[in-house]
Amino acid sequence: MTDGTTAESVRAGRGWREATEEALYGPGGFYRRPEGPAGHFRTSVHASGLFAGAVARLLCRVDEALGRPPALDFVDMGAGRGELVAGVLAALPAGVAARARGYAVERAGRPAGLDPRVAWRAEPPDTVTGLLFANEWLDNVPVDVAEVDAAGVPRVVLVAADGTERLGEPVSGADADWLARWWPLPQERGLRAEIGRPRDEAWASAVGRVGRGLAVAVDYAHTARTRPPFGTLTGFREGRETAPVPDGSCDITAHVALDACAAACEARGAHGSPTTARTLPAARLLTQRAALHALDVTGARPPLTLASTDPAAYVRALARAGEAAELTAPGGLGDFRWLLQPVGVPDPLA
Repeated sequence: MTDGTTAESVRAGRGWREATEEALYGPGGFYRRPEGPAGHFRTSVHASGLFAGAVARLLCRVDEALGRPPALDFVDMGAGRGELVAGVLAALPAGVAARARGYAVERAGRPAGLDPRVAWRAEPPDTVTGLLFANEWLDNVPVDVAEVDAAGVPRVVLVAADGTERLGEPVSGADADWLARWWPLPQERGLRAEIGRPRDEAWASAVGRVGRGLAVAVDYAHTARTRPPFGTLTGFREGRETAPVPDGSCDITAHVALDACAAACEARGAHGSPTTARTLPAARLLTQRAALHALDVTGARPPLTLASTDPAAYVRALARAGEAAELTAPGGLGDFRWLLQPVGVPDPLA
């Protein structure tokens, strides 16, 4: 990127947050397409049914911590085409399933053939008793991008529909405060950061809906000690990473500052109105590998003796082990971070 004024760069007039919002969720936007996210990239949900099974076990642990309430909520934030919520409901034991209420929160329309037990909504329920689960939701909450100019000043990056960028005004106000606290940029030209304040607000709002239970956010993430110097903004189209172009043709995503999201919940809980202020237990960050291991997804190979006593069972167990290994692999899905925020119950994965 340069500060030049070519014909293409002059056409760039919107920040990445506004441009991404329209490209992903506007009329004809990427996430409103019939094929859904599964047509373009592979998440843990699409990789294996073991993931939904693990989340179902987590919901059962939350159920126990809640004392088995008459109605148990499972809220799937950014539900795509409802694959996770349907899989979780199908994996629950009968006694829990009879009390479970599944909610898919998604801007796109309800897909045909979805389990009729799933309520399809644009917003989560006002009050949740159970588990609110946000798998790769926050990375698609649009954010603005800042870049340091030649004078060492962070400026808002403006972008045209064809992906051409130029630098706009200096970052100011609440966004400047967020950068100073969570992603301070050295005075070196070209360094970039994604301004995660909208994600903090989205997560705090979602957690605010949980009356009692657990909220979990799962995403590629970084913390204050590991911020990437040039940001992580990128695109995905038809299974491949591509340049982020805000024209509706590709996904636009960036890794999440989950430590900032966790702090936003704590601040919102402590400084709410007199009727809404509450003290939340400490949030916890762990890798997907650790979280799934705690939920009995380990990738351990079946004993060879099973191959001689029950060859078909051995083949099935070997396939499950392969799927579990993909979900927990270092350098891949296993490096996703899980942010756990208990509300009124102990941490079910402690």
